[in-house]
Amino acid sequence: MTFAVRPPQLQIDVSQPFMMRFLSLTVSACALVAGAFAAEKSTEERFIQFSRLARLSTPLQLNDASYKSMTSAPRDYSVAVVLTAQESRFGCQLCREFKPEWDLVAQSWARGDKRQESRLFFGVLDFTEGRDTFVSLGLQTAPVLMLFPPTIGPHAVASAEPIRYDFTSGPPTAEQVRNWLTRHLPGRRHPEIKRPINWLKWASLVTFVAGAVTAVISASPYILPIIQNRNLWAAGSMIAILLFISGHMFNHIRKVPYVTGDGKGGITYFTGGFQNQLGLEVQIVAAIYGVLSFCTIALATKVPRMTSAKSQSVAVLVWGAAMFFIYSFLLSVFRVKNSSYPFSLPPFM
Repeated sequence: MTFAVRPPQLQIDVSQPFMMRFLSLTVSACALVAGAFAAEKSTEERFIQFSRLARLSTPLQLNDASYKSMTSAPRDYSVAVVLTAQESRFGCQLCREFKPEWDLVAQSWARGDKRQESRLFFGVLDFTEGRDTFVSLGLQTAPVLMLFPPTIGPHAVASAEPIRYDFTSGPPTAEQVRNWLTRHLPGRRHPEIKRPINWLKWASLVTFVAGAVTAVISASPYILPIIQNRNLWAAGSMIAILLFISGHMFNHIRKVPYVTGDGKGGITYFTGGFQNQLGLEVQIVAAIYGVLSFCTIALATKVPRMTSAKSQSVAVLVWGAAMFFIYSFLLSVFRVKNSSYPFSLPPFM
């Protein structure tokens, strides 16, 4: 993104409580004063000065002077600072998405390291307050996260150049930034990220569960008879059995074609071999097993309930003949799959 230099605009959020606005303005003013007078102070004096400000609010809101003072060498502390452009006129969506994660990193670190044993400060430099810094660094995009390691002391590094975080993969989470800081700050205290409890999420979950339980209890007189219906369960079980024994899963795993040509301009319904199968073949086999199952169920349950002996005899002959005919066709299918299959029944010999 390209930054256009415009006159600064002061915007006040009237929805923010007065005390929070007052505290934020106080900290910003203190940071300005610290940046103006801390340039000539020693590294320990600067550390004490910024520690006092960090106890009031973290991350510290910086300007050109305070940024220069905090990151100037020599220093026996580390500084992690984000150079950003929060105002909507800059159109930096990534800046606004990363802000709550960066605030969470800074606040979690401050709570877990109240004695400043890690000697790490967190800061934010917005473009409206740090134009000169952006220009001096040659920055054309935002956000930019930089870590300034100490130049003196037990954790000093050879190079005083800041380490940059890579934002090419989008806005990182607080945990990712914390892990990045941990890798570059060995031998020091590394507080864990503690996200605040999302009360709205928990309230929504409890409300949803309570509503679901209430709906189930209210509808149970109408739902239970359906769930406990034996015929419904029998039909569902029969459909599932027919799908799986006919080779439905084989089709999904092997991604077989639905039909193939027979080389004579026609269609092949059954393909030979136990490792070959067609989509239409599965449907035909499932229909055969379904008809056989229906015939068996009819002979076992329907025929014995008939009061007329003559009707029973006719029904037995009809259903028996149907089963014989279907079994004959099924055995012919087996012979197509395996030419050495020895069994057969008329009329499909």
